[in-house]
Amino acid sequence: MKGPVPVSHHSCLSLDAPAKINWFLGVAGKRGDGYHNIVSLMQCISLYDTLTFDHADSINITSDLDIPLRDNIVHKAASLLKEYTSYGKGADILLKKNVPVSAGLGGGSSDAACTLSGLNKLWGLGLSRKRLSSIASEIGSDVPFFLNGPVAVVEGKGEKTRQVKVHSSVVLLLVKPALSVSTAWAYADFDKMNSDKLTKKVVDIKLFCRALMRKDFASLGNMLFNDLEEVVTGKYPVVREIKLRLIEEGAFFSAMSGSGPTVFGVYGSRETAEKAAGRMEPHLCRVVETRI
Repeated sequence: MKGPVPVSHHSCLSLDAPAKINWFLGVAGKRGDGYHNIVSLMQCISLYDTLTFDHADSINITSDLDIPLRDNIVHKAASLLKEYTSYGKGADILLKKNVPVSAGLGGGSSDAACTLSGLNKLWGLGLSRKRLSSIASEIGSDVPFFLNGPVAVVEGKGEKTRQVKVHSSVVLLLVKPALSVSTAWAYADFDKMNSDKLTKKVVDIKLFCRALMRKDFASLGNMLFNDLEEVVTGKYPVVREIKLRLIEEGAFFSAMSGSGPTVFGVYGSRETAEKAAGRMEPHLCRVVETRI
């Protein structure tokens, strides 16, 4: 994945783990393994967690969040890589969170992917991106994307990724209300609402990417969709309110990312996005750009 060049000081390695948005998210039904088949176009954005890696005898995670070990996806990624490669030692990993949790922005998945990349380098393992992606698919459905971005079509349960070239960046205003949405809950309620046979939406990915590169916002707005949005806005009306408010505040269009509750609005300039952000209080706001 394209990104900042790793900065190494002696044995220490520091990497940025970017958040993502979903330009569209289609859910095609539940699989036998309990996951759902999806089709999505994901893109990394300029909002990052930071992970620092150093050599140690065992795996130790320090974070500014109090995350129980059983729920710590960074520890899971590090442990799985160590087991997979039979590496004899460990690492001290410092995680500094900037990406909101349970926000539809993929922060935890990105941290896991960054852990695989960082330890692959720190430990001198020399694993290919393909092999790392295979390990990533065992950790979580969004994790492989972050090894194959910054823009990719994601299918299956998330393990099938296809890089897409986009040559122009756009300005986004992210708005997150003061609530968290469980991805598992969102998909479970989606199943309840769509108990009849699902009709898979046909997505013209080439047309979508062409509109994205040309910044044809009128066409993009018409092609955008998120199958989880109805579920989330039904329980949390504030998400719908934010979508409408962003349009009132000058966004070309707005949409919910992933399983929410973060909503993004697309703006023509950082200046107009920052002005809008000042009027979206008390919600958490971030003006970012898509990564290409």
